[in-house]
Amino acid sequence: MFTPGSCPAMITPSRWVTRFAPLIRPRGHVLDVACGAGRHTAWFLLNGFSVTAVDVDVRAMEPLVGTPGLTVEARDLEGEEWPWEAERFDAIVVTNYLFRDHFEHYWRSLREGGIFIMETFLRANRDIWGRPARDAHSWAENEILGFIPAGARLVALEQGITSRNLAMCRLAYAKPSRAEPLAYPLGTE
Repeated sequence: MFTPGSCPAMITPSRWVTRFAPLIRPRGHVLDVACGAGRHTAWFLLNGFSVTAVDVDVRAMEPLVGTPGLTVEARDLEGEEWPWEAERFDAIVVTNYLFRDHFEHYWRSLREGGIFIMETFLRANRDIWGRPARDAHSWAENEILGFIPAGARLVALEQGITSRNLAMCRLAYAKPSRAEPLAYPLGTE
């Protein structure tokens, strides 16, 4: 079972994700899409959230299995129907992964007041580092603007070169609710 001192080969979670995590309802339910080794799953669990972690191969999640609040699902989301119902998650987090067909599902599966947080590659990253190899796995500059749902409250959007010299696109938006904040806190990076 996972404890704070036994973090799985813990790669530091994305500062973009942790920056906007305070916007998520306390103790909310987070969907970690393409969770990999679980760096965000572990961080959310340590911070009191429940997490559904999904990836096509979940063997790297083994150290976290049995942790209260965690559901691990092995799914080929690109080859099967979207498995989750509408209004299920308080947040959806997607990092280093892109499958454009999911965007309508992300929006539908967010609860009112839910937060969507994404950080993934721009095409320029291939020119710099040679990955991702396929156009389908990265955004063209400004392409993401066409995937922000009508009615979403845009919290933040960045495109550019990170301090690690990666060309990234970062997005955070909220699904409106009956009780809306006047503005979302941006924090600092």
